[in-house]
Amino acid sequence: MCTFINSRVLLLPSKLTATAVQSPQCSVTSSHVPSAEAEMSVPVRTPRWVSPRRIFERKLSDLHRCTNLSHIKQVHAQILKASLHRDIDVAAKLVAAFSLCRHMALAASVFDQIPEPTAHLYNILIRAYAQNSRASRAFATFFQMQRNGVFPDNYTYPYLLRACCGQTSLSLVQMIHAHIEKFGFCADIFVPNSLIDTYCKCGSLGVRAARKLFDSMAVRDTVSWNTMINGLVKAKQLLEARQLFDEMPERDTISWNILLDGYAKAGEMNAGFELFREMPRRNVVSWSTMISGYCEAREMDMARVLFDKMPAKNLVPWTIIISGYAKMGMAKEASQLYDQMEESGLAPDEGTLISILAASAESGLLRLGMKVHAWVERTKYKCSTLVTNALIDMYAKCGRLDDALTIFNLMNKKDIVSWNIMIQGLAMHGNGEKALHLFSRMEKEGFEPDGVTFIGVLCACTHAGLVDEGLGYFHSMERDFGIVPQVEHYGCVIDLLGRRGRLKEAFAFVQRMPIEPNAIIWGTLLAACRIHKNMDVTSELVDHLINLDTSDSGILSLMSNINAALGDWDGVANIRRQMKNTRLRKPSGESSVELGNEVHEFTVSDISHPESDGIYQMITTLGLELE
Repeated sequence: MCTFINSRVLLLPSKLTATAVQSPQCSVTSSHVPSAEAEMSVPVRTPRWVSPRRIFERKLSDLHRCTNLSHIKQVHAQILKASLHRDIDVAAKLVAAFSLCRHMALAASVFDQIPEPTAHLYNILIRAYAQNSRASRAFATFFQMQRNGVFPDNYTYPYLLRACCGQTSLSLVQMIHAHIEKFGFCADIFVPNSLIDTYCKCGSLGVRAARKLFDSMAVRDTVSWNTMINGLVKAKQLLEARQLFDEMPERDTISWNILLDGYAKAGEMNAGFELFREMPRRNVVSWSTMISGYCEAREMDMARVLFDKMPAKNLVPWTIIISGYAKMGMAKEASQLYDQMEESGLAPDEGTLISILAASAESGLLRLGMKVHAWVERTKYKCSTLVTNALIDMYAKCGRLDDALTIFNLMNKKDIVSWNIMIQGLAMHGNGEKALHLFSRMEKEGFEPDGVTFIGVLCACTHAGLVDEGLGYFHSMERDFGIVPQVEHYGCVIDLLGRRGRLKEAFAFVQRMPIEPNAIIWGTLLAACRIHKNMDVTSELVDHLINLDTSDSGILSLMSNINAALGDWDGVANIRRQMKNTRLRKPSGESSVELGNEVHEFTVSDISHPESDGIYQMITTLGLELE
C-alpha cells in the first residue's frame, strides 16, 4: 500500500497502511500534504524486511551440522508446525542432527514418520547408528531396507562398513564384500577403498583379505595405496608397508606421514629420521610425529632439536614436547616451555591441558600441574569433565588430597571416572575409610560402579585392614552389579589376605581362580609369605612355582631369597643359574622427589647423582642413629 505525496512514494508498514485505508481523513489531496518544514522534522526510517521463512530456511540448511539439542528441538517443533515432518530432505537433516547429539531414539522417531523412505534416508540412519556404536541397529536398518524393496547404492555399504570393527566383525565384512561384488559397486573406487580400510581393522586375517582385494583392483587411487599402507603399519608389518610405499606411483604428504608414524611407534627412529630427511614436503604432522617418536624413545635432546627447527608450530608440537619433558621428570624444561607457549600467544585447549596434566601426574610434577591449574583459574577457562578429572588425578597422585577433594566437590557434572579417580586417590594414600565412605556416597547419588571402581574399593580395604569388608565387596561385584572379576581384582584380594597374614586362605584363593594367575599374583603372595615368615605355605608355593617354570625376574629373585631363608642353598644356586643363563635381571627399584623445580631420581646402589657422596653419608649417619 502506498500514498502519493509530492510525487514521492513512501513504503508504509502493513498496520499503518491498513489504518490509512480505513480512516476517512486519509486521502490523496493537496490540502493534506505536509509543509516542507514539517517534512524535514519527521525522520523517515529505512524499511527493514526480514522474512520468517528465510530465517527458517537458513536454520534448516545448517540443521544437519548442529550439536545443540535444545536448538534442534526448537527447529523440530517448527518443522512439525509447518507440516514438513514428512519431507524426506528435512527428515534426513533431522536424523543427522539428533545423531550428532547421540539421541538415536529421536532420530529413529523422525525416520519412522516417513511412509516411504528413500535409499538416501536409509543411508543417513545407517550412518547415524554406526557413528553411535549401534552396529546391530545399523544392520537391522539395512535388512529392513532390503525387505522394503529399496535398493542399496554406492553410499550404503561404506556407511554399513563403519559399523564393523575388530576381529569378530570379519565375517560381516566378508558378507558385505559379497554384496558389493554381486551388485557391481566395486567400479566406484570409494567402495573398495572403504572395504580395505575395514578389513584392516579385523586383525591379521583381515589385513590379508585387504591385501588380496588391493592386488585385485584394476584401478587404484592415492587413497587406495594410503589405506593399504596404513593397514600394514597398524598391523606392525613395517617391511611390507615400506615395500608398498616404494611401489607407489604417486605419493602425497599423507603417504609419507603414515609410514613415518609407523617407524615412530615402532621405536625405529633411525629409519624414521632417514625417511623424514627424504620428504619433499613436510607439514606440522610430519614434524610432530618425529618429535613424539623421540619423546617416546626418551631421546629428549633430539626431540628438542627438531622442535626448535620446526618452521611453524601449533598446539600439537608444544603439547608433545612439554608432556615429553614432564614424563621424563624434567620439570625445569617442561615448565620453561609451558611459559614460552603462553608467551607465544597460544592458549592451551582441552587436549593440551589433559596431556600435560596426565604427564605431571605420572611423574609427580606438582609445580607444573599447579601452573596449568593457575592458568585455568586466571583465564576462567570453562573446564569440561575430562579436564576436571585430569586436575583431580594430578593432585591425587601428587599427594594433595585436600585440593583434589575441593575440585571434586565443586564439580557440577561428575561421571564414573571422577568418582573412580577420587576413590583410588584416597585409597592409594592410606585413607581407606574415607574412600569407602565416598563409594557409599557415589551409590546414593545414583552412579553405577564399574570394574575400576572396585579396584579402588578393594585397595581401600587393603590399606584400612578391612579384610571381611573387602571380601564382601569382592563377592558383591558379580552378584549385585554383574561385573565379572578380572585378574586385577583377584590380585587385590590376595594382597588384602596376605597383608593380614591369612596366607593359607590366600593360596587356596589363588588355586580356585577361574583365570590363570599372572606374575603379579604370584609375586604378591610370595612377598606376603616372606614378610610373615610362613615357611609351610612358602615351601608349598615354591614347589608350585618351580613346576610352572616361571621366567619373571622379580618372582625368581623372591624365590631365591626365600630359599636362602629356608636354608635351601641348592635351590638358590639353581635359580641364580637360571637367571644367568636366560640373562634375566630384576629391575632396580627407584624413587623420585621434586625439589627446586627439578625431579631427582634414585635407584639401588646408584652413584650417578652429583650429590651421591653426601646422600650416602647421610644414610650412614641415619643408620647409626637408628641403631
